[in-house]
Amino acid sequence: MSSSEIAVDTRVGEYALRLGDDALVLAQRTGEWIASAPELEEDLALGNLALDLLGQARSLLTYAGQADGSGRSEDDLAYFRDEREFRNCQLVELPSGDFGATMARLFVFASYQYELYSRLVDSADQTLAAIAAKALKEVAYHRDHTGAWVIRLGDGTEESHRRMQAGLDTIWPYVRELFESDDLVTELAAAGIAVDPADLDGPTMTHVRAVFLEATLDEPEPASHHSGGRRGIHTEQMGYLLAELQHLARSHPGAQW
Repeated sequence: MSSSEIAVDTRVGEYALRLGDDALVLAQRTGEWIASAPELEEDLALGNLALDLLGQARSLLTYAGQADGSGRSEDDLAYFRDEREFRNCQLVELPSGDFGATMARLFVFASYQYELYSRLVDSADQTLAAIAAKALKEVAYHRDHTGAWVIRLGDGTEESHRRMQAGLDTIWPYVRELFESDDLVTELAAAGIAVDPADLDGPTMTHVRAVFLEATLDEPEPASHHSGGRRGIHTEQMGYLLAELQHLARSHPGAQW
């Protein structure tokens, strides 16, 4: 379907924007590990994960600009929106921190994405279905690769276990936001277009807990849970992330290379 044939639906545009922002921001965070991972092979692996996420973001943001009728390009949406206009969950914007925290985040998020795209391939929206079909192959690898690291670290030495558990403790207050529903996704899910995040909670956490068991890790029980990213409410780290992500494009608007 060409861009001229895409029906304008601001709800679909908003939904694609949420998924695209998740992928874009996590690609930025994951790319920070290139040349900093604990081994050369993992530098390459994390670089590939970041590129996969960036590819998902490009497709979703392009479609968001078409579906909402604004005509904004992927670059417009990535580089020329302010913090409160981003709709990503807060989990993906947290600082990379320790390698254990990075693996914890990537594993949980990939497990969520796997269940999401497994269902979105059947979307009544052909564009979303096509994006999901391509992304599903990528996130299946992401889930397996990062899950193996969670097990390796959790069931490794005393120090690696401590740091892996600490990584889980760091990200866990932000995990529940992945499964929050609102009127937009409820309406689109009822129309067969979107996937209600609440429906992903059970299957995602079943897989996550099975890996935790093999890794001898405890599921954290945080005193509170954070959310608000889907409404443009972000952590203090988001501004710093966007400053780095957007600096070149904003310094030289319209430049091509």
